[in-house]
Amino acid sequence: MGLTLDSSILIAGERRGETVGQVMQRVRAAHGDQESALSAISIVELTHGIYRARTDADRVRRIAFTHELTRDMIVHPVSVAIAQLAGRIEGEQASQGISIALEDLIIGATALHLGFDVVTINLKHFQAIPDLRVIAL
Repeated sequence: MGLTLDSSILIAGERRGETVGQVMQRVRAAHGDQESALSAISIVELTHGIYRARTDADRVRRIAFTHELTRDMIVHPVSVAIAQLAGRIEGEQASQGISIALEDLIIGATALHLGFDVVTINLKHFQAIPDLRVIAL
């Protein structure tokens, strides 16, 4: 059992000027000392933010945060098994008229594949993924 961190937690921490260590302290304080990991899609979302930065200072801070994150955390790639699980979930949910953003789908499928929970600020984004335990930070 462990925790997959949603990008929303990381982005909020970075915007507050926190280090990865400080974000992880908040996660541990709220949910105990569990193994924590990321989906590679979170790196996509953070890198997107680097290139959307409005100032050089924001860009430099975001680069440093993302570098620290990839250095200090386990980042799980999107494997064939995760891709197939995401495709199954998306197909099943779409057949019921439920749409899930691709980023959230991949993060959720990564968590399910690992047997982890998702920790997020945006509970609603993940609640459409069956069998996924979603917890707030």
